[in-house]
Amino acid sequence: MRQRAYVVPIALAALVLLSGCLAPLQAGGGSDAGASDPATISATGSGEVTAEADLAVVSVSVTATADSADAARQQVATDAEQMRQALRDAGIADDAVETVAYRVNPEYDHSGDSRDIVGYRAVHTYSVEVEPDRAGEVVDVAVGNGADQIDNVAFTLTDQTRAELRERAIENAVDAARTDAETVASASNLTLGDVRSASTDGGVQPMYYERAALEDTAGGGTSFEPGPVTVTATVSVTYEAE
Repeated sequence: MRQRAYVVPIALAALVLLSGCLAPLQAGGGSDAGASDPATISATGSGEVTAEADLAVVSVSVTATADSADAARQQVATDAEQMRQALRDAGIADDAVETVAYRVNPEYDHSGDSRDIVGYRAVHTYSVEVEPDRAGEVVDVAVGNGADQIDNVAFTLTDQTRAELRERAIENAVDAARTDAETVASASNLTLGDVRSASTDGGVQPMYYERAALEDTAGGGTSFEPGPVTVTATVSVTYEAE
C-alpha cells in the first residue's frame, strides 16, 4: 500500500510535464487547439453632412370622375396631355416627368343598406423633377392646366451630390468610431490595431411640403423656402487590440 502512494503522484507529475511539452508543438504545427483569439474593440460612429437641396420632386395628379370608367379615363387623358404640354411650353423636358401611379376605380354610395356604384374615378399621378427654385412654377403650371391635386413637394439631392456628401458623412462616422475605440483601448491599457471588419448604414433626409402647405394666397404664384438636406451615415468598426 505504501508503494502505491508514491507511484501515483510520480505518474501524474510526469503526465503534467509531458502535457506542457506537447502544447507548444501543437500550436506551432498549425492547430487551433489551445490558441486564444486576439483581443478586439468594437465601436460605432455617426456622421452627417448638411447642404442646400439641388433637386425638387413635385408629385402632381390629374383626376376625373364620370358615369363610366371609359369616360373617366378619356377625361384624365385629355387633362393630362394639356398639363404635359403646358410643362413642355414652360421648358420642362419630357424626361423630367414620369408616371408614378395610374388607376380607374368605381365609386360607391355607402349611405344605404347596399353598396351602389355611383360613378368612376380616374387618377394619373406624375413625378416632376426640377431645380428647387422652379418647384412653385411647376405647381402653378400644373394646377392651371388640368392637374387638380398636389400630393407633396420634396426638396432633396441629385444622385451625384448625394454620393459626394455620403462619402464625407462616412468619413466623419469612421473618425468618430475610431475616436471612441481609442478611448476604450487607452482605458483598457491596450493599443488599437488594424481594422478587422466594418459596416455602414445611413441615408438622405429630404425636406417635404405636404398638400396642406401648398395653399396659395391673394392669387399670387406659389413659392417655397426649402430648408437644408442632411445626409447621414453610421459606421460599425471592429479593431484588433493588443
